[in-house]
Amino acid sequence: MSIVKIATVTKELPAYERKTEDILPFVEFWLANQDERFKRKVIKIFEGAAVDKRYGIMDIEEVFTKTSFEEKNNIYIREVKKLGTNVLSKALEKAYWSADSIDYIITVSCTGIMIPSLDAYLINALAMRQDVVRLPVTEMGCAAGVSGLIYAANFLKSNPGKRAAIVAVESPTATFQLNDFSMANMVSAAIFGDGASCVLLSSEESTVGPKIIGEEMYHFKDATRMMGFDLTNDGLKMILDPAVPSTIAEHFPNIIHPFLKKHQTSIEKVNHLIFHPGGKKIVQTVEELFGKLGKNIDDTRETLRLYGNMSSATVLYVLERFMEKNIPAGEQGLILSFGPGFSAQRVLLEW
Repeated sequence: MSIVKIATVTKELPAYERKTEDILPFVEFWLANQDERFKRKVIKIFEGAAVDKRYGIMDIEEVFTKTSFEEKNNIYIREVKKLGTNVLSKALEKAYWSADSIDYIITVSCTGIMIPSLDAYLINALAMRQDVVRLPVTEMGCAAGVSGLIYAANFLKSNPGKRAAIVAVESPTATFQLNDFSMANMVSAAIFGDGASCVLLSSEESTVGPKIIGEEMYHFKDATRMMGFDLTNDGLKMILDPAVPSTIAEHFPNIIHPFLKKHQTSIEKVNHLIFHPGGKKIVQTVEELFGKLGKNIDDTRETLRLYGNMSSATVLYVLERFMEKNIPAGEQGLILSFGPGFSAQRVLLEW
């Protein structure tokens, strides 16, 4: 079985940038006809979301204008093609790889619908090989960045001397529902932002980077309504159960300890926690759980503050921060994310 290493991680941000304080007047205008107490509560959610800034594929005026599902999805299609092309090109340049050296391309997105999927456009845009293996990952939400790592690792483990690219592009902005005044929509509007990321992996012996020593998914039983989207005539409508943080806390020991034990390690030996910033409450819950074990998730909190939750791409932004550190050989990292299913995905790294 081949050793799989992460060669590089890059990110690409959309054109529009906005601070949370600049979004609040738009939120107040949007909620003008709502009950005063409800309005105050929503403003508090935005102010307390631990997100200072986020990026978007469309201007804020456009976000708060009633547009059809078709119009928003067309903007999504146009922009994810650009972001995907840019982030993959940037990663290939950083790794000194040519586009036609990629054997396996995985594209990840759940915030819009396009058939053919993004990978088909990237193959054409970058003149990739005609026999490149495609895998679009579309309905796994926030966990899908790690799902992509798991699929790539499995492919590369059984194929020595090969290269894989994972391109995650998300626009939660394109799913924002103007007519939905549910708490799920308020919370998601307060925490989500748009962004793209790319990870290059390889089973070539010459690759420099942390190696993947284990990967696994964990499925929560009968929890399909915890998180996801309902497809309505207006677009993708957010499902977000307030019980997500407590459910994670309840399952946490089963998610972490048996997985690490299987790979002859333990949480005590894991030096770096590369955790997906799902939102302030999830971050606080996991921070408490890891804090009791003497660990911190500072990079996760900082990623949430700077970009918001960009669904599948976000954990890869956290991973990029670790890739830029000078981590001593032999140290371990645990990548962890949660998403619709309900599920937890884990990848164990060693530098």
